[in-house]
Amino acid sequence: MADMRRTKTPAAEQASDVRIGNWDEVTFTYTEEEAVAEANRCLNCRHRPCVSGCPVAVHIPEFISAIAERDFARAYKIIRQTNALPAVCGRVCPQENQCEGKCVRGRNGEPVAIGRLERFAADWAAAHGIDEASEKAEPKGKRVAVVGSGPAGLTCAAELAARGYGVTVFEALHIPGGVLSYGIPEFRLPKTIVRREIENLEKLGVKIETNVVVGRSITVDELFEEGYSAVFIGSGAGLPSFLHIPGENNCGVYSANEYLTRCNLMDAYKEDSSTPIRHSKRVAVVGGGNVAMDAARSAKRLGAEEVRIIYRRSEAELPARAEEVHHAREEGIIFNLLTNPIRINGDEQGNVKSVTCVRMELGEPDESGRRSPQPVEGSEFDIEIDTIIIAVGTTPNPLIRMTTPGLETDRRGCIITKDDGVTTSRPFVYAGGDAVTGAATVILAMGAGRDSAAAIDEALSAK
Repeated sequence: MADMRRTKTPAAEQASDVRIGNWDEVTFTYTEEEAVAEANRCLNCRHRPCVSGCPVAVHIPEFISAIAERDFARAYKIIRQTNALPAVCGRVCPQENQCEGKCVRGRNGEPVAIGRLERFAADWAAAHGIDEASEKAEPKGKRVAVVGSGPAGLTCAAELAARGYGVTVFEALHIPGGVLSYGIPEFRLPKTIVRREIENLEKLGVKIETNVVVGRSITVDELFEEGYSAVFIGSGAGLPSFLHIPGENNCGVYSANEYLTRCNLMDAYKEDSSTPIRHSKRVAVVGGGNVAMDAARSAKRLGAEEVRIIYRRSEAELPARAEEVHHAREEGIIFNLLTNPIRINGDEQGNVKSVTCVRMELGEPDESGRRSPQPVEGSEFDIEIDTIIIAVGTTPNPLIRMTTPGLETDRRGCIITKDDGVTTSRPFVYAGGDAVTGAATVILAMGAGRDSAAAIDEALSAK
């Protein structure tokens, strides 16, 4: 009989005053007893609504039942049937809007902590040497090129390798992982976990070539000339957007991409690192998504005395995960909501000294369904800062679309796909993840990678 407690089994966390002085994970993995207790809250619904909320269709009730029965190895094996990166998803997926958002228990209390249970199963398997690489099919004798080693590319590669294709992943940076490596901070996603998940894919036979910039080192057309039967483009959205306001050229203005890449990929947070990064006293981060929270919390750990989020809408419209906002507040991040920067002010040497902002009020909903912010006349004020980080979104790098004739893109530079969401205007060229949608979530990119692998398999089998 299910445990009818209305609240989740809590996960232990580092105290906020301790964690701002380190880069270790904030939240700890469940113990075995905690995991079993939480698994027993699952009703094992016949209609399995939680599965419909998962972009990679993890068999959620089945793996939770295995945890309840203390068969942790089987739980991990069930997850790996459809999810190539369970330890990652258990940490960074927005479960509250997906699987947990569909959980029946959430109608009268808190949903089952599906994300925490997935993380537990993956971490338990790693700790106990459980290696559940998918069974590979007979080799098909065909090769597929995957552009980008982020969540979309890695998932597509894993699915294709399991189907018997020879897969090579081409990564522009010197370390694979895409946004998992350069974008998400160590305190949310340790890089040892990213490396471990990638090693699991390599055991499937996936080859990863780093320092290869497709569109510069080699083109998509040249990949076909080299014998690849299909190409999947999962190159992400790494081109940062800016505010286009006066003063953005002052020293001390970062894009969130640059700031986080210096921290995460280039180890600027380590005391012995040679990577330069600004050690600031007063930092403003413009934006309200997970990237903004990551940048603000990273700045705090780098020693900033005062860090604030500047966001033009209200808290109800914040796109960041509720957990990330909660953790940021605990760590002393200040939230200037209904506030919009209109000018960045520099001193005589060109260093940032303040940002001029205007108060906002919410009007009618815009095309996204959110109420459109409008400036309040005569409400300008200055905030004293020495660093400002812009986290207002990203778009795909134009290099691939510029060097791939016939590849249709929209006005934002995102690759246009057909009704299936993955087939492009070029024969045997597929795309998914942020390169198609613009900046979105890890799990949505993984779902696109999975769908692309199925479409590639169908097309090449028919060919």
